[in-house]
Amino acid sequence: MDTPIYDFLKNYRNSDTLRCHMPGHKGISPADGLDEMFSLDITEITGADSLFEADGIIAQSEKNMSRLYGTEETVYSAGGSTLCIQAMLALMKEEKRTVFAVRNVHRAFLNAAALLGIGIEWIMPEYTDGILSGKVSAEAVDEMLGKCDSPSCVYVTSPDYTGRLADIPALAAVCRKHSARLLVDNAHGAHLHFFEESLHPIHLGADMCCDSAHKMLPALTGAAMLHTSSPEYRGRLKQAMSMFASTSPSYLIMLSLDLCTKYIAEDIRRDTAENIFRLDRLREHFSGRIVFADSEPFHITVRADRSGFSGKSFAAALRRYGAEYEYADDSTVILLMSPSCRSSHFSRLVWTMDKALGDMELHAPVIDSISLELPERAMSVRDAFFSPSEEIPVSQAEGRICASVKVPCPPAVPIAASGEIINRQCINIFKRYGISSVLVVK
Repeated sequence: MDTPIYDFLKNYRNSDTLRCHMPGHKGISPADGLDEMFSLDITEITGADSLFEADGIIAQSEKNMSRLYGTEETVYSAGGSTLCIQAMLALMKEEKRTVFAVRNVHRAFLNAAALLGIGIEWIMPEYTDGILSGKVSAEAVDEMLGKCDSPSCVYVTSPDYTGRLADIPALAAVCRKHSARLLVDNAHGAHLHFFEESLHPIHLGADMCCDSAHKMLPALTGAAMLHTSSPEYRGRLKQAMSMFASTSPSYLIMLSLDLCTKYIAEDIRRDTAENIFRLDRLREHFSGRIVFADSEPFHITVRADRSGFSGKSFAAALRRYGAEYEYADDSTVILLMSPSCRSSHFSRLVWTMDKALGDMELHAPVIDSISLELPERAMSVRDAFFSPSEEIPVSQAEGRICASVKVPCPPAVPIAASGEIINRQCINIFKRYGISSVLVVK
């Protein structure tokens, strides 16, 4: 697999050209050990192409990635999946579609809806592991779409933050039945196409989806992709993205996406198969001692409550023994691995988890599901988001209108969304996740 972006940057670095252009560092690092990185960082000079008007090396690299994923079109984002989500919703706005969204959306979705003035019809999942994860019923989606007399789309997050996969084929079939579009926030699933059988949303029937390459592939933070399977969106993705993006996208981020094409073409299927085997062995090793949530393999989601120990205590013990976790609360600990992990990573992780488990004070397992009803809506997302607001203690928020979303981060799943009236149930869940204050409309 050729790497046109990397090759251009490497050749430019080696050419010793006098850099009478941005950026101001001129390829020279201000600190020791970073010379290679700074020397490869450029702007849109002659031959370097331009991300949102790409017809050269960037376009070539994007076509390479599109072939690897089997898409109608794939375009790069140097602004993470946030930029891709904004673009998908902008296209739905352009088509005047009603947006149905499964409730466990990322904050980026709500921010984009506020910027675009999009109203949201919420689909409430059946929560099974706190607010971070829930099951989505295709039958419920079918019923909601059947009652809608305007063009529509369905927006779903899969995998969710815990690694649970939605039934994308069933949702895609429902969307086709109602001539609706299926959009998937696949930020945590860029690797799913390279399993023995592809689990990638585009392969399973989604019209568009975003992948955060940096989450599960060897790419720099901020590297993402927007895919489509629909010819009607070909050539429209870049225009929608350019509404929100910087006009100076990072060439280092694009370079990392370019190098990902080589990794995907040459190594990812082998690495994925080998590491899924190692992950299966890890789960077998802890069978009977740790309960793992249902997830795609590379999300190791520990149900601490059901295992009989504190999630926060387990996470703290992991840190003491040299492992940093992705997320932890009282009931759940999430550890993320990836196809590019090595055998030594897994052996070290097993050792670390064994040591951490030995430090736990065990108690009776707790099966603690959560029921979150949809709060009453008082204002649109946009009106609430841009209204004057004040921050108040959660204990005083009952009956107030949520302004900007205050959610547990990094999951960033809304408890009360902008424009909704905060009720007693919301307050209890805020407190459960350690949120002590909330922004409300004045």
